[in-house]
Amino acid sequence: MNKAPTLENFELIEGQSLAGRYEVVSKLGQGWEGEVYLIREQATGIERAAKLFFPHRNHKNRTAKQYAIKLHNLRHCNILIQYLTQEVIHMQRQSVTLFVSEFVEGEVLSEMLKRCRGRRMPQFEALHLLHALASGMADVHLAREYHGDLHTDNIIVRRYGLGFEVKVIDLFSYQLPKREMIRDDVCDLIKVFYDVLGGAKHYPRHAPEIKAICCGLKRTLILKKYRTAGQLRDYIEKIEWPP
Repeated sequence: MNKAPTLENFELIEGQSLAGRYEVVSKLGQGWEGEVYLIREQATGIERAAKLFFPHRNHKNRTAKQYAIKLHNLRHCNILIQYLTQEVIHMQRQSVTLFVSEFVEGEVLSEMLKRCRGRRMPQFEALHLLHALASGMADVHLAREYHGDLHTDNIIVRRYGLGFEVKVIDLFSYQLPKREMIRDDVCDLIKVFYDVLGGAKHYPRHAPEIKAICCGLKRTLILKKYRTAGQLRDYIEKIEWPP
């Protein structure tokens, strides 16, 4: 028997049926583990998000199972998407996990930045965004858990006035000490802030208070100030700005 080909993409089309219960609306994105689609429940018309895992990235369904358990255990954390269910479908003679979660309306942060003037946010807008991210991740860290891969491509943003509603996607479960992974999250949050502000090109012109948050992206200096997202949130809330 010929070995089944490695699936590198699914190429689902609008209207295609999945598991006899959903229909494809559109593709939302693609990552290392699989592809994400906007789907609609055929019975109710409710829109959901579905991640289809590449079989070679989800051996014996371990990746999807770990992801589901982690989301379930952290379901009280508003910054995370809500896991609903998963099913196994068959494509090209292979079993593929269909991971269904809530559909979060908003815009991927990296795409939002493309529409900003100079592809970056003003300092105070970026600070509001960082505060929203740190506040949301504080609940995750309080539960002694972590995200593991925070960057502008897996943060979904909805804007309202000066504030932001944020969700993070694509959590990882590494077999590493959770304390170190929580600290990595903190450094990643600072890197997101740095990138949102325009990166190295604009860093020299930032206010001293902004530079004091970024710490020149030096890990030792960052972790000396804040080791969890909660400590970062508290630091932001206590910044004293000059008159």
